[in-house]
Amino acid sequence: MIQLWRVLLLCVSSLLAWPIIGRAADSPPAINVLVAYHSLSGHTERMAEAVAEGARSVPRTHVVLKRVGKVTAEELFAADAIVLGSPVYWSNMAGEVKTFIDDWQFKFGVFPEFKLKNKVGAAFATGGQISSGKELTMLSLLAAMLGNQMIVVSGGGAFGASATTEGDSPGIDAQELTGARELGRRVADVAGAVKKGFESQGNGADSSGP
Repeated sequence: MIQLWRVLLLCVSSLLAWPIIGRAADSPPAINVLVAYHSLSGHTERMAEAVAEGARSVPRTHVVLKRVGKVTAEELFAADAIVLGSPVYWSNMAGEVKTFIDDWQFKFGVFPEFKLKNKVGAAFATGGQISSGKELTMLSLLAAMLGNQMIVVSGGGAFGASATTEGDSPGIDAQELTGARELGRRVADVAGAVKKGFESQGNGADSSGP
């Protein structure tokens, strides 16, 4: 008789727990987004803060916002998504950002295991003039990510978020900051979908490695 009661209690407990388990399985996974940037004038830093704000608007998203020179290997590899921002110097990224990308291999050792494989990547840039090379800079950032077998996305613009800061521009305006937030939000959304997709495969694969 005691054994029968134990079986009945176990069945009831399982039925009560099932809706909770089901909701947990359907809930979005926790996402880590790294927003790394270089900034001298403060313009790229403002865009970086807006990108981070957009990413944080997605539930269960944790954002690390840092200058490229202060990012650690642990933060790089823990990220499900990496967003890089740079001012435009002579139609290209700043040297500090290029050094950071080079450090992925020479300091952090991403190759030959492709440790950034399947992480989501995105870019943003600020430039003094309308045709200062912002798209070239963002494409260079995205090319480095593609070389690491990352999944690149855009948002806020065709290649990412950008802002014009000199000439006829009053500086970074509300529309450009909105584009940066849109980029951050889309990065977090896509990273969550990618991570959930790998988890649903049930083979132990995730967005942190091959």
